[in-house]
Amino acid sequence: MSEASLKSLAEYSHFVSKILSRPDVERSPVIVWSNSLYTGTAEGEVWFKGNIKLRMREELDFDAGLITSYGYEVYRGDEKLYWYDDFPHPQDPSLASTFPHHKHIPPEIKRNRIPAPNISFTHPNLAGLIQEIEVLVAQA
Repeated sequence: MSEASLKSLAEYSHFVSKILSRPDVERSPVIVWSNSLYTGTAEGEVWFKGNIKLRMREELDFDAGLITSYGYEVYRGDEKLYWYDDFPHPQDPSLASTFPHHKHIPPEIKRNRIPAPNISFTHPNLAGLIQEIEVLVAQA
């Protein structure tokens, strides 16, 4: 998806609406709103087949065309499977390749982190997250 979708509330809202109309998505009360011409927020939950849910929140800077902050959590039922965040961990050299982006995975999900090469501040992350979840749906 083009970086242009991060350039305005209308473009990003259209992108989110289009990407969430995939066959594996059962419902998706995700909203994108703005309190100014330059910033916005995308937030909500996406339910997939196989009892899988994505909880997401993004802070957007339309003027710069960036995601300035995010959090993505994936659940199966009530079990948190993994999450992505942008909290920096400069003391962990294994995360340097995608700093500050990383993924928390089991075991010890809170402290077990791996690089997240497909997550970025400069392009929409939702398409890649959904592709990853569709693999889980197929396995369910």
